[in-house]
Amino acid sequence: MKLARFPLWPSRTPADPARSDEHDRARVIAAHGVDAVEDDPELTRIVEFAAQLCEVPVSVVTVVEEQRQRFLARTGIDVRETPRPTSFCGHAMVEHAPMVVPDATQDPRFADNPLVTGEMGIRFYAGAPLISSEGTPLGALCVIDFEPRPEGLTAFQTEGLSVLAEAVMRRLTFERQARAADAHLSRSEQRVRQLAEHLPVYAWAADAAGKIDYANQPFLEFCGTSDLAAIDFAALVHPDNLAEVTEARRVSRETASRWEARAQVMRHDGIYRWMILRAWPVTMGDEPPEAWFGAAVDIDDLHRLSDSRDLLARELSHRIKNIFAVVSGLVAVRSRAWPEAKEFADELQSTIRALGRAHDYVRPFEGRKGSSLHGLLEDLLEPYRDAQGGKVAVNGDDCTIGEKAATPLALIFHELATNSAKYGALGDGAGSVSINIASNGDVITADWLENGLSPGEGESAAEGFGSRLLRMAVEGQLGGKFERRFEDDALHVTLTLSRAAVEAGD
Repeated sequence: MKLARFPLWPSRTPADPARSDEHDRARVIAAHGVDAVEDDPELTRIVEFAAQLCEVPVSVVTVVEEQRQRFLARTGIDVRETPRPTSFCGHAMVEHAPMVVPDATQDPRFADNPLVTGEMGIRFYAGAPLISSEGTPLGALCVIDFEPRPEGLTAFQTEGLSVLAEAVMRRLTFERQARAADAHLSRSEQRVRQLAEHLPVYAWAADAAGKIDYANQPFLEFCGTSDLAAIDFAALVHPDNLAEVTEARRVSRETASRWEARAQVMRHDGIYRWMILRAWPVTMGDEPPEAWFGAAVDIDDLHRLSDSRDLLARELSHRIKNIFAVVSGLVAVRSRAWPEAKEFADELQSTIRALGRAHDYVRPFEGRKGSSLHGLLEDLLEPYRDAQGGKVAVNGDDCTIGEKAATPLALIFHELATNSAKYGALGDGAGSVSINIASNGDVITADWLENGLSPGEGESAAEGFGSRLLRMAVEGQLGGKFERRFEDDALHVTLTLSRAAVEAGD
């Protein structure tokens, strides 16, 4: 909501007749907060100066209501209000300039007025209108004498009275603006509080020292209290998580930055719930934080579900690894009856073992090297190293591999290693293989280089099933390109892979 602005009504312009309805006037008068400015020091100085300027004993700032006129500031008179029917200012407030009555006994509008005929005995009156920003007549700044003044006011006094009336309106408008700002702020705070009450989080606010001075209803219900002073944030955090949360809060206060932590928080019944805790400072420019806002999101159900899924995944992983072992064992047993199939059986067993190692990277658990390309290559190529750890070298950048990419990557490099062992450098005691990984933006390049080949060695497999398998895996599953070329005594295979495909998860 945009904050309203209240410019002064143009001088020498009469009030808007359409804004003279008493109900409308009452609303506008109330908006100026006249109760707050009664006997206001600034208004009092204005009426005292007006009396001196016009050389009269009495000066008053009036607000004309439906049944009375109130004196917000006055000098030379004790009464605080008079009935509306006797009001001189009720006439002055609709004029475009100060209304001057040289002798009230001679003015048909006031000759029978009790303020003229009675004890007060008003004779001379001059009043400058007070008009609101929207043109509503409010009252007047007036000066009064008990002696007639046929000459009225001088031009200087008339102009001065108008200027002082504008000063009165500036003071009243300032009060109105302040009240509007307070109302706007109050509505904003109310909306924020209503929002906080209905958010599916536990929300709180704290002062600069960290003392909680607001908590939404869900947080109070979680703590089992409506007494903010009884909420000790540190006491709610599980001892296992307290050090982490305390350190996060300390750094946050030193740097005036937000903090976040995962912790178990104790409910009023003593049960701990996993939550994500966040807090951020309320700052103005370079000033230290004057307050802190915080929120806690209950993730306990998700945390327990994640633990259950991890437990299930571990069990499935264990069973799958057992299946790989069983299948490998069956192949070994059955191949004994078929000596002519031994080479095929050995290769099949090698592939099954490679899939088993790849499976460790689909679900990496404790004890593994982690879900990295270097780790996967080291595991897959370990059987091809000689006793001194030579022949195979993995160099260059490392990168994370996702669950979707682990199996095709394992099959690709297993196929390259198998071909090399059968037809290439790994089958020759003098040969060697180096793999160089380069990470460049959205692309990951893996260069497989076999050195020490005899002329023509390895070319027989150039267009075989293995090459088609490699190309299908690289282009179909990893969004890349597969290139192979022979250079004298070397085989050079370049895999250009999409980083997004390599790092893709479930």
